[in-house]
Amino acid sequence: MTPPEDTPSKPSVSSMIGPGILVAATGVGAGDLSSAGFAGSQLGPAILWAVLIGAFFKFVLAEGLTRWQLATGQTLLEGVARRMGPIPCWLFMGYFILWSYFVGTALMAGNGVTLHAIFPIFEDASTGKIVFGIVSSLAGLILVIQGGFKLFEKVMGVCILIMFITVVASAIILSPPFGEVMKGLFIPSIPNPQNGGIAWTMALMGGIGSTVTILCYGYWIAEEGRHGPGMLRFCRIDLGIGYVVIAIFGISMVIIGNTVEAKGTGAGLIIEIADSFENSLGIVGRWAFLIGAFGAVFSSLLGVWQSAPYLFADMWRLFRKKEFADEGSSPSILTDTTSRPYRYYLYAFATLPMLGLVVQFREIQKFYGIVGVAFLPLLTIALILLNGRKQWIEKYTNRPATIVVLISILLFFGWMAWQSWA
Repeated sequence: MTPPEDTPSKPSVSSMIGPGILVAATGVGAGDLSSAGFAGSQLGPAILWAVLIGAFFKFVLAEGLTRWQLATGQTLLEGVARRMGPIPCWLFMGYFILWSYFVGTALMAGNGVTLHAIFPIFEDASTGKIVFGIVSSLAGLILVIQGGFKLFEKVMGVCILIMFITVVASAIILSPPFGEVMKGLFIPSIPNPQNGGIAWTMALMGGIGSTVTILCYGYWIAEEGRHGPGMLRFCRIDLGIGYVVIAIFGISMVIIGNTVEAKGTGAGLIIEIADSFENSLGIVGRWAFLIGAFGAVFSSLLGVWQSAPYLFADMWRLFRKKEFADEGSSPSILTDTTSRPYRYYLYAFATLPMLGLVVQFREIQKFYGIVGVAFLPLLTIALILLNGRKQWIEKYTNRPATIVVLISILLFFGWMAWQSWA
C-alpha cells in the first residue's frame, strides 16, 4: 500500500533544504577536495564535464531511491531485501565493508593532510597525516555519539557554508580563461586516456556527490519527519539544491587543482595549493583556502561517520529478522542510533581504517573513487527494477525520461570500464 499523502502547508526553508545540505556537505569533502584536485592537476579543466555529469547522475539516483521510500514506506535496502531476496543483500554487505575501509581511510587522510597544512608541527607530512587523521576520526566519533542528529545537522551547515564561500571564491580568483572553462564543461574529452586519464576521470565522478552515502538521504529525511508521496516535491527541490552545490564545488576544485602540479606521493597537494595562494594573494589567501578545505573534509568525515552505520544497522535488522520477501512485517525506516549494530559499526568505522593511513594518500584517493563509482551501476539496476513495477510503487514508477537516464548511466560506466581495460 502507498503511504498517505503527507504534505505540509508551509514548510520552512530550513526543513526543506536540510537533508540536501547534508548530502552536499558529506559529498563534497575528501572525495571532491582530493580526487578533483588531483584530477585537475593531472588533466586540467578539460574534464569539467565529468563533474556536471557525475552530479546529474547522482541526483537522478537519489531522486529514485527517495521516490521508492516515500511511495512504499521502505528504505531501498528493505525494498531490495523484500523484492529480490537475501543474495543481493549479502553481496552488498561484502561490498559495503570493503567500501567502508577505503572511504574511512580516505577521509582520515584528507583531514590529516589538511590539518597538517594548518598546523605544520611535524617535519614529515606523512606523519602529520597519520596523527591528525586519527585525531579527526576520534573527534568525529565523539560528536556523533554525544551530539545527536540535531547537533550533527548544525555543525554540517556551518562547515558547508565556510567551505563553499572560501573554495568557490578561490576558484574564481584562479580561474583560467572563460572559453577554456566553457569548453571543459560542455565538450567532453579525456586527456591521456591510456595513461591514467580514464582512471582519474572515473575517480572524479566517483568522488563527486557521494556514492554509497546516497542511500543515507532516506534516513536523513526520515529523521526530519518526511513520510508519504506528498513530500516528494520538497525532496526534489532539496536534492536539486544539494547537487547544484556539489557541482559548483567540484568544478571549483578542478580549477584550483589545475593551478598546481601534484608531486611525489600527493600527500602535500593541499600544502602546494595553499602555497600557490600565498604566492598570489599573500598569507590571507593561504589561510582562507586552508580553512575552507578543512570545512570540506571534516564535514565529509562527520557526515559519513553519522550516516554509514545507518546502512549496517538496517541490513543487520533485515538479516536478523529475516525480513526477505515478507509482506506481513511493517517497514521501519528510522534507525535507533543508540542500538548496538549502529554503535558497533560506528566504532569500527572510526578506528579500523586507521591502518590504511600508511598508504600513499594519492593512491588512497584513486582507490576510494574507483571503488565508490563501482557502486553506481548496481544502484541503477536496483532502481530500474524496483521503480519499474506499478504493483510495487503504483503511480510513482519511473518516467520514460528517467528510464533513458538510468540506461545512459549503465551504458556510460560500461563504456568507461571497457576503455580502461582495453
